[in-house]
Amino acid sequence: MCAPSHFRVTYSINPWMDPSKPVDLPLAQTQWEDLRDRYRALGHTVELLTPRPDLPDMVFAANGATVIDGRVLGALFAYRERFAEAEAHRDWFREHGFTEIREPDHVNEGEGDFAVTSTYVLAGRGFRSSPLSHDEAQEFFGRPVIGLDLVDPRYYHLDTALCVLDEAGDEIMYYPDAFSPGSRSVLARLFPDALIAREADAAAFGLNSVSDGRHVLLPQAATGLLDPLRDRGFEPVPMDLGELLKGGGSVKCCTQELRG
Repeated sequence: MCAPSHFRVTYSINPWMDPSKPVDLPLAQTQWEDLRDRYRALGHTVELLTPRPDLPDMVFAANGATVIDGRVLGALFAYRERFAEAEAHRDWFREHGFTEIREPDHVNEGEGDFAVTSTYVLAGRGFRSSPLSHDEAQEFFGRPVIGLDLVDPRYYHLDTALCVLDEAGDEIMYYPDAFSPGSRSVLARLFPDALIAREADAAAFGLNSVSDGRHVLLPQAATGLLDPLRDRGFEPVPMDLGELLKGGGSVKCCTQELRG
């Protein structure tokens, strides 16, 4: 994770960003700290990336890399405003003993567009990550990569439209209308028992959630997901990250998972 010490919205690179709406930085910091503290209370270790004043979107740490089996596929951002974040992430991994770190050839925005299950790496394309990054990820990780086409600009990253609920059990939830017809068919074939989110919960960023296989930390406004998650044996943990949503991110965007 990376604290929102310098978070602000001075440009717009997704439909949620509006520079005319001021950011309450102390509130953003408090909401982020609540998320960090909740992870720790649930028994998770939280590593911290040092924020940089020239990179206001660094709080969205999920986009900086994808880590599987201790191997790091770095990011290559689509927009120049975020270019330097990629090197900041790679520096952190080098400093913390990771040795297999790939600087990518093709645009990918880390876990923003890569979601990991035990069987597949699900990979979004259409707005940010290049389809060529999917082949690159498959070669690097040695896992089958399933390309999914995003068609609604509100859901510009895969992690705004799909969440892995149980990595080991290949269990996901997603919002079908964010995907092309062909990609919806692929998801239905691969995950016939997936939890299907409604439009209101998707628009509340309810798919931008993090699950440890039991607890699902999700935006508190996505109330329609609470009972369906409980019915499947999960424990929903609603979080308020409304101030960070002004930058187009919520729980998952703030969280990069380090898979050893």
